[in-house]
Amino acid sequence: MNKSIAILAAFAVSSLAACDNGVEEAQEDLAEQQLESQEDVLEEKADLADEMGAEATEENLDDQADAMGEAADAVE
Repeated sequence: MNKSIAILAAFAVSSLAACDNGVEEAQEDLAEQQLESQEDVLEEKADLADEMGAEATEENLDDQADAMGEAADAVE
């Protein structure tokens, strides 16, 4: 009986550890998606600035979009 309890306890602990990993991965995925969404918005703003002839603004927004993309890639 003690072996059964030990096995059940080990299983419960491993299940909790797996659950923590799942939560951590979900948080990382969410952070990455949010950064990618911000990157998309900045790219759209840069395109609009380019169409309006605001070259300096377009370049600045492109740089910001690039930084957001790099930050999204760095999420682990």
